Amino acid sequence: MPDNQRYEREEGEAEALDRHWHEILQELRLAQTGTQIMFAFLLTIGFTTPFQASDDFTYALYAATLVTTAIAMGLFLAPVAFHRVVFQERLRDRMVPIADRLASVGLLFLVAAIAGALLLALDVVMGRGAAIAVVLGVVTITVLLWYALPAWVRQTT
Repeated sequence: MPDNQRYEREEGEAEALDRHWHEILQELRLAQTGTQIMFAFLLTIGFTTPFQASDDFTYALYAATLVTTAIAMGLFLAPVAFHRVVFQERLRDRMVPIADRLASVGLLFLVAAIAGALLLALDVVMGRGAAIAVVLGVVTITVLLWYALPAWVRQTT
């Protein structure tokens, strides 16, 4: 098979939907775990003594990052809750595209949450200007790997 020819499965629509559903769930397991760990870490920061002495920028960044992480976590968990509510209703054809969109939006919020958490940590050890520069670099690399690379591969296939 030539490199540029896509591999196509011989499966029915129901089988394809089942496969897509299971793939989404596998992807969400990884995203959920990391996001939940980050959320738990962020929750503890607000109760530390050094954080109490922070400036307004740090408080605003913390609040935005905590909320962004909570939204990402909610978006990653939404397909599971959705499935639980419509279980055995034969709605997989509607569930899969909705779960895909929820996961995609969740990834956008996760990029923002990672940037915020990284900026919170680096602001302490590097100073604000350097921390912002590093975070912009990390966000750029993340966007290139998560969005630009797959878009380029889709275009060249």
